Amino acid sequence: MDVLLSDGSTVQLRPIEPSDAPAIVAMHSRFSERTRYLRYFSPYPRIPERDLHRFVNVDHHDREAFVVLAGDRIVAVGRYERLGPQSPDAEVAFVVEDAYQGRGIGSVLMEHLADAARRAGIVNFVAEVLPSNGQMLRVFADFGYQIQRQFADGVVHLSFPIAPTEATLEVQRGREHRTEARSIARLLAPRGVAVYGASATGQGVGAAVLGHLRDGGFTGSVVPVHPSAARVAGLPAYPSAADAGLPVDLAVVAVPPEAAGAVVADAAAAGVHGLVVISAGFAEAGVEGAAAQRALVRAAHAAGMRVIGPNCLGVANTDPSVRLNATLAPRLPVPGRVGIFSQSGVFGVALLAEADRRGLGLSSFVSAGNRADVSGNDLLQYWQDDPGTDVIMLYLETFGNPRKFARLARRIGRDKPVVALASPARPPGVGDATGPDATAVSALFAQSGVIRVDTVGELLDAGVLLANQPLPAGNRIGVVGNSSALTGLAATACAAQGLTVADGYPRDVGPRASAAEFADALAATAADESVDALVALFAPPLPGQFTGTEADFSAALPAALSGGKPAVATFLVGRAPAGVPSYPSVEEAVRALARVTAYAQWLRRPTGILPELSDVDPTAAQAALRGEDTDAEALLAAYGIDVVESVPAASVDEAVEAATRLGFPVALKAAAPGLRHRLDLGAVRLDLPDAAAVRRAGTELTVAFGADVLVQPMVPPGVACVVELVEDPAFGPVVGFGLGGVATELLGDRAWRAVPLTDRDAAELVDAPRAAPLLRGHRGAAPVDRTALADLLLRVGRLADDQPRVRALALNPVLARPDGLSVLHASVRIGTAAVPRPDTGPRRL
Repeated sequence: MDVLLSDGSTVQLRPIEPSDAPAIVAMHSRFSERTRYLRYFSPYPRIPERDLHRFVNVDHHDREAFVVLAGDRIVAVGRYERLGPQSPDAEVAFVVEDAYQGRGIGSVLMEHLADAARRAGIVNFVAEVLPSNGQMLRVFADFGYQIQRQFADGVVHLSFPIAPTEATLEVQRGREHRTEARSIARLLAPRGVAVYGASATGQGVGAAVLGHLRDGGFTGSVVPVHPSAARVAGLPAYPSAADAGLPVDLAVVAVPPEAAGAVVADAAAAGVHGLVVISAGFAEAGVEGAAAQRALVRAAHAAGMRVIGPNCLGVANTDPSVRLNATLAPRLPVPGRVGIFSQSGVFGVALLAEADRRGLGLSSFVSAGNRADVSGNDLLQYWQDDPGTDVIMLYLETFGNPRKFARLARRIGRDKPVVALASPARPPGVGDATGPDATAVSALFAQSGVIRVDTVGELLDAGVLLANQPLPAGNRIGVVGNSSALTGLAATACAAQGLTVADGYPRDVGPRASAAEFADALAATAADESVDALVALFAPPLPGQFTGTEADFSAALPAALSGGKPAVATFLVGRAPAGVPSYPSVEEAVRALARVTAYAQWLRRPTGILPELSDVDPTAAQAALRGEDTDAEALLAAYGIDVVESVPAASVDEAVEAATRLGFPVALKAAAPGLRHRLDLGAVRLDLPDAAAVRRAGTELTVAFGADVLVQPMVPPGVACVVELVEDPAFGPVVGFGLGGVATELLGDRAWRAVPLTDRDAAELVDAPRAAPLLRGHRGAAPVDRTALADLLLRVGRLADDQPRVRALALNPVLARPDGLSVLHASVRIGTAAVPRPDTGPRRL
């Protein structure tokens, strides 16, 4: 697997192999005397054959070792060895070649060794370190583990549990953030750019990008690479990037796929940090192209480089100290503070053109194309720390690592708004669950702090507002205009978007009001303490009605900004001044304001906490997941979720016997999964008081639905609810909640939240379905225990977070009562253990 180091470069990490022996000897020969002494506590000038054989031959269980390769050279090795058969402890050690020390290799090895050890049943690591080996001591100390230290015989003895904790996860994710951000920073602020594939005739994609680089004022070196031409596009050309003798950090590649391998080798020889592959013909072209794409990424990573693309539009950075336009767009928007990511090249062109037309300032732009390596998640990591970016805009077609996207969005959205153009369409869910619908998907984005939009226009609508105006302090809107028709439309649009028109508004100044009168009304609204945001509307006066400054209504708009509140405008004639977002229609203006208002409300909400849950035993859950047949009830019991006993019966006689054992009264249900809760179809018979009633009901069910039935003891009645867990392509595991019944199923009345669930998420999820008032007492009914429902949702969320093999789960029905709840049925769908969820485990690309 490929991993990122702290400087943003890439290396490969894999288990050691016996064939690695010569490379291990070669690495050992490159160690300094100090490195050998610190690792082996002696000069250890060479590795004896016996030791070498043991080093490279491990069982990958009690003894494990990983090597790190830069290109084809091993530069580090880390290992653990269990301290005796079945011991919970193992000794851990690693060593890094001098030239690669201080780049985070030790931390990466530690993560992967701890992960492998946990899977082998090892609980604790021990290590022995010389006191003078401060760098190694810091690796252990900075990891977040609770380390016990002892000093004896001139050696520091360390011991610590390796179970992941909130502290270790925080450390790991902090390192992930820094490494990914640095890897992108190296690509967006290069000292020099090499262009491969620019023709000497000036025709073609490569020549276009070269021209844009040259004409855009790039402050670094531009190096055309051409096999024969001495000059390309008026610039000196070289047969190899290294021949230029200039620092080159970025390579733009516009050559056919079959020539990409030679380009990677040439760029690596020149010390390039990353490739922007404009060329098409890779994974989007079929099986052979996909193989070529994989080979390209492997070769680039082996050389320490990252890849943007292939089949992409390029990258840009408007920072005056960089002025990089390595894209196919001849013109960039003005410099500004909005970062844009586009998966599609076509959409990228449209985004840049529309941003330019609207005057939206750009900080940087990346088009990922096939997204073979660099993704939107990488850019989120970079933009979070970028001081030149205040607003992030994304166009996303698919999600390569959905759980990570949701996690990053929740964190980054607290600092900078994220606006995403992403389809609400979803493939069918896993098992019987269909997953979130379009409305629920928008809610999931909102839960993560992402402003989701449907079109390029709406993306720019929100971006312009966020880039130019403060966030509203509430949802009270002051509407001011010179047309009753426009102000009426605005009031209707506000209601439709969930905004409140402030008391005393809309305010119509009338068609005869002058620009000065209009400005006075706007200034008064901006100063009104009952108003959180303004909507300014202007219809043109009749011809000849005003002259001179009286007709310059655009000059009135700065008054709308005097109170430090956000303002949007719709001018049917003319243009609003800079700094005031202007929209062609009232509905567009209000919609953009509503989306930004919802984001501001999300920021004001407490984030909630991940509460400690009693009766949770992940070890027991793992045991329930072993083997081919998952014990669903045991799995749920490991998370404190009890399911009412259900006894299958293949005949009426078996049903009577089971009912007698369970005790009367009982419930009898058709066993087919789709019928177990269908009281309306007659597939469920309740309160059967004796064996005769069970026999009669069983005979009727057998005739109507087949011989297989389920027998359950009766529980007190309650409001039927449904709890679900599915994997969503944008958010990973999501927990759904709704009320049971045919009507709510038909209407899709389910609410969803992404894992992990906080206490606030769970409480809001209980209240989110449209039918939720039935839980609070309806028409005299007693309210149910909503705290118990929230606790159940937290437990399902914790299960999903801990057990990535669980791909779908349904609790249906759950009977909620004033004194608690009962789970009557549970089904679980398990995925393969060989495919871990992308956002779990140690760091990898």
